[in-house]
Amino acid sequence: MSTRQHSLVPVLKVRQWLPGWNKIDFDSDEYRSKPEKHFYLFSLSARELRSLSGIARRVAKDATPRTKDLGIQRQHDSKRSEEISRFVEYGFPWSTLSETKRASTNFNNLRKPGWLPTAIVLNILTKGDERYGSTVANSDLVSLVDVNGTTQLRLPYDTWSSDWSPKQLPPFEVIDGQHRLWAFDSATKLKDFELPVVAFVGLDISWQAYLFWTINIKPKRINPSLAFDLYPLLRSENWLEQEESHIVYRETRAQELTEVLWSFPKSPWYDRINMLGERNNRWVTQSAWIKSLSATFVRSWDSRHSKRSGGLFGGRSRQEGEVLGWSRAQQAAFLIFAWRQFRAAISATESEWAEDLREIAKQTASQSRKSKGLDPRKDFAFYGPHSLITTDQGVRGFLHVLNDIFYFRAGKLNLGDWRPDDRLSSDLESTVESSLKSLQEQKFSSFVTQVCERLVSFDWRSSSAPGLEEELRRAKLVFRGSGGYKEIRIQLLEHLTKEKGEIAGVAKRLLGQT
Repeated sequence: MSTRQHSLVPVLKVRQWLPGWNKIDFDSDEYRSKPEKHFYLFSLSARELRSLSGIARRVAKDATPRTKDLGIQRQHDSKRSEEISRFVEYGFPWSTLSETKRASTNFNNLRKPGWLPTAIVLNILTKGDERYGSTVANSDLVSLVDVNGTTQLRLPYDTWSSDWSPKQLPPFEVIDGQHRLWAFDSATKLKDFELPVVAFVGLDISWQAYLFWTINIKPKRINPSLAFDLYPLLRSENWLEQEESHIVYRETRAQELTEVLWSFPKSPWYDRINMLGERNNRWVTQSAWIKSLSATFVRSWDSRHSKRSGGLFGGRSRQEGEVLGWSRAQQAAFLIFAWRQFRAAISATESEWAEDLREIAKQTASQSRKSKGLDPRKDFAFYGPHSLITTDQGVRGFLHVLNDIFYFRAGKLNLGDWRPDDRLSSDLESTVESSLKSLQEQKFSSFVTQVCERLVSFDWRSSSAPGLEEELRRAKLVFRGSGGYKEIRIQLLEHLTKEKGEIAGVAKRLLGQT
């Protein structure tokens, strides 16, 4: 980018700082360093603002901790931005009309001004601010200067390009309003449209997450699990653990994942979750699935229980670093893939416990009344009524072990390298399908398969299985009740320690044996 004459934009300096705020616990190690005591207001052409604000994809490398990234731009909904673009042109309800109706003159009476009075909130990156190992080039830095007693925003160029390289960050970092900016991506006739801006300077990353929460989540009852996708950092913010809303959006994400497992045709649990809690439905209830996911993959890291791992889709301690920025589709794809690999491994095994359950199924099939609702095409070692896998405890046990192992090995397996694809459709089913294909190309997918194959040799018969020796039946009764969740996790991990290799080593670490 060649050097051009500087542009100056008049700004209004807003001081918002109370004396009591000096007593707040500011901590740069927690990405909450003390901010400046003021922010700035100004307006700028939407197209110009868009090009300065890092709409282009940022590239992660070397498993850089996600706590250093806002993760907003990966969750772009193109349909939303397109509608905003139409709204700006002629307001509502004209923006919601079909293309054919908009092209005709029959609905011109519906045209109205498309005001966007709400400010874009952004952070002005300063010298040394780093994201994914990249910084703003000195020649691209934006500064605030005093001109004849008034504060001016000095922009380094009067002509802009959005062709930022991975090593070169744009000077503006969007905190809130990226969909509005994207609405001006290709709308050339809107190039002179100006947007109001609230700009902070050098604002630490945790305060940006805090601003997002106060703007989008706390005062409005929007879909609370949105925070899980937009701001991975929020998954590990300890100040949010004191808020009921934070628990709600974790449970909301757990419910969304449960619904995908139930509704996605290629899921092993397709139409095999008791969504309504019906008494005559033998599958694990939706409520139990939500509780299991909330206790495992969607769990937050708890500093009060430092020896316990967090949830792979939840948060991590600052020392552990990486917070996965996987989208809902990626999270669902990971769960579906793992369960599919587990089911495939069981289908291939000839272990005594599996053969026993298959034989029981054959005997049951000959008795029409007892076989009602059982599909003979399915492997009863996995799906049978006497398989522990189809119980609340079995589901929780598998999820627990899978989560803990991958949480522990997230950095080594470079899970963060699997990035959301901005180009994917907003349709969840097709996005999950695409994410499944993408996941199978990741190196860590083979590790998923290995874990599942090791778990197959565990005896997955429930205590209700006919023909069990009394001693074994009593041993399996320990899985019943709420205490069974902890017991099955321990027994599964102990089972994994019996073999050599990386998986056995991780299991020993999780059990505190090394």
